[in-house]
Amino acid sequence: MPSLQRTVSERLADLNEPIRLRLLAILELEELSVGEVASVVQSPQSTVSRHLKMLSEGGWLVRRSVGTASYYRLLLDELDAESRALWVTVRPQVNSLEGFEEDRRRLSGVLMERRADSLAFFGRMAGEWDELRRGLFGSRFTAEALLSLVPADWTVADLGCGTGNAAEQIAPYVGQVVAVDQSDAMLGAARRRLSDLSNIEYREGSLESLPLPDASVDATICLLVLHHLEEPGRALREMRRVLRTYRGGGVALIVDMVEHHRTEFRLSLGHRHLGFAQNQMQSLFKEAGFASVRVREMPSDPEGKGPGLFVATARLAP
Repeated sequence: MPSLQRTVSERLADLNEPIRLRLLAILELEELSVGEVASVVQSPQSTVSRHLKMLSEGGWLVRRSVGTASYYRLLLDELDAESRALWVTVRPQVNSLEGFEEDRRRLSGVLMERRADSLAFFGRMAGEWDELRRGLFGSRFTAEALLSLVPADWTVADLGCGTGNAAEQIAPYVGQVVAVDQSDAMLGAARRRLSDLSNIEYREGSLESLPLPDASVDATICLLVLHHLEEPGRALREMRRVLRTYRGGGVALIVDMVEHHRTEFRLSLGHRHLGFAQNQMQSLFKEAGFASVRVREMPSDPEGKGPGLFVATARLAP
């Protein structure tokens, strides 16, 4: 009896750290290398290695070596009866742990990166075409070429333009960009950054009361700004007001954070909203008078430390 009690205590000790629970939950979904696990949970590789070693020695994980790399996986059928029963009991609670939803999003990004690496490997083996193309033309031309799908005569409003990152990307492909920001300092930085581009107009004003006439632009873009606004619905109504449809336009594009629980962002970064749920964005657009609303969660970049992102697009009815 004392031996059984000691064994139970040891098993519970293995699970007494939230990071180890997150590791087990992720590794039940997918076999990962140490580096991939570190990217998913955003922890130093040395810390992750220590926790993986403890879980492996406790019989929770199966370890597989491929060359110099080690891969780990939680296989439910491989656990002994006591550990299996304990994990089945604990597992539903892991979904509520802070950070686990973001772990799942980053896992998708890691797996996409792995697939890309795999395709690149086989591509090189089949003639090194990707490497040759990159050497001749670089790696940016595909994304930039796709911007030419935007009609060249459009006027695009970059709302909350900041220092001009989005305006810099879109300006070479459209007729005019109107860069709007409520901060004179930000507009000054954008002017300096974009001084070589002649088709950008700068206007100071808030997104809840845009300094633009009715039906004056073909598209609006708003990147990582909406969560700063007290009334995001009011900003979307303003987007609807300034959009026109008679040249095929009437498109609003928003990139922002998915709903998350990092409450410290309110104080440290001045966020008014902790991201937005998909159904919330659908409602905000429809209440503002938009149609054809589409909200898509974007794959997480394993190097990114922030919450996941979504891209939402909506059109005005013709």
